[in-house]
Amino acid sequence: MNLKKIAEVQRKLSKRIVEKPQDISKIKTIAAVDVSYKGNKAKAAFVLCSFPSCEVLKTKTIETEVAFSYIPTYFFLRETRPILLLLKGEQFDLLIVEGHGKAHPRGYGLASHIGLLIGKPTIGIAKRPLPNSIGECVKIGKAYVSVGNLIDLNSAKEIVRIINEGDYPKPLKIADKFSKGAGDGGT
Repeated sequence: MNLKKIAEVQRKLSKRIVEKPQDISKIKTIAAVDVSYKGNKAKAAFVLCSFPSCEVLKTKTIETEVAFSYIPTYFFLRETRPILLLLKGEQFDLLIVEGHGKAHPRGYGLASHIGLLIGKPTIGIAKRPLPNSIGECVKIGKAYVSVGNLIDLNSAKEIVRIINEGDYPKPLKIADKFSKGAGDGGT
């Protein structure tokens, strides 16, 4: 695998990311995705919540083989396949991804990649900032919030503040639990 070529593709794709304000009053559903690993298996969890009340409407999990090793700042290589398999056929207004968006050394993290592929507004949420990031992020509770695609940072901040439960966005907390095996993930 040629990481220099992949890095160049990330830089090129970062130019396709669109930052624009969202009319939050039009958002009715928010989805969240998270992936956990055990050996060579990835377990991905999807949670669909109403917005702004954040009531859980649906959960779903899938298991798949791990296709790529973990390589810092190339996280999208590892998580794109399980997330896309998980999102197939799902409907939602906005997606929260456990991973960086534009707050990435090449301006194109997992949340931006997924947002570009699915053509929906995405927000990146991470537990810590990446060094040398070129995109901006803001800390809300324990979450580092960044633009994925089709949203601006102010809209992302406002949405995350609304759905924060304690120190982290509620849909991601639930997705994290399901990806780690809590329940079967099917409602």
